[in-house]
Amino acid sequence: METIGTQELWSFIDGKSEATTARISKIRKGAGHTVNSFLELASKVAELQFRNRDHVLLFGGQSADYRNKKGNSTLKPTLFRPLKKGNPNSNTLIQRFEALRDAEDDLACRYQQAGFLGAERLQRQHILRWAILQHYEVCRTPLLDITASLRVAASFASIDHKGEAFLFVLGVPNLSGAITASAEAGLQIVRLSSVCPPKAIRPHLQEGYLLGEYPEMSDFGRVQQYFQYEIDFGRRLVAKFRFEPKTFWKDDAFPMVTKKALYPSPQGDPFHKVVSAVKQSISYLRE
Repeated sequence: METIGTQELWSFIDGKSEATTARISKIRKGAGHTVNSFLELASKVAELQFRNRDHVLLFGGQSADYRNKKGNSTLKPTLFRPLKKGNPNSNTLIQRFEALRDAEDDLACRYQQAGFLGAERLQRQHILRWAILQHYEVCRTPLLDITASLRVAASFASIDHKGEAFLFVLGVPNLSGAITASAEAGLQIVRLSSVCPPKAIRPHLQEGYLLGEYPEMSDFGRVQQYFQYEIDFGRRLVAKFRFEPKTFWKDDAFPMVTKKALYPSPQGDPFHKVVSAVKQSISYLRE
């Protein structure tokens, strides 16, 4: 993908109270701009969207700020993340792609047998199968899970977490339809609500999107054409915020989305049975 902001972006930098122009390298290396409440976060993100009008802002919430060897924040798809330290080697990547193919085949078969809407479309497009597998955490994929909801992203960063949390703001091209492909940016953006069948409750509640490379990385041979640092959505980072969940949600007007709401009971999500069966069938390959 292309790096966002070859020219300067508007961002909020740690140590500065007002929005300022900054290079992406400074944003990625920074500690993160501290916010004390959801209302403060929402107000600052609103200013960023106004000032960075050429980009649509999407969000990711994490309990930590993961860094690469150069000290930059890194937001890699699960398929390219290291198990311990360093980038995955060739053998690891080949095994992960094999697991992904097995999961894709199983998902397509079970999806059709269950009679869900869109089976033919799912059979034809890699990225639709990847989107479902990634969102339901079945196996590693070349996609990154994000959301259009600032509140959902901040809630994900806060759930089951007692320390400091992080909210990442990413800039993408204008969105159009279920899948937006931008050759100029080298990105694909998948809107989960248009990919998952109506009976899949969770993606609709989470206002989920997924980011992927364009053209898509369908096998190890395609990956070899890229440097590892290129396959990192930290290159689309507009801003990085940090906050303390214990005090961040103190305003009752903006409560945190509960874990129960973000992950509805499997009994209320018929699609969950399908993805659970896929998980079970390839469990030995999900390392």
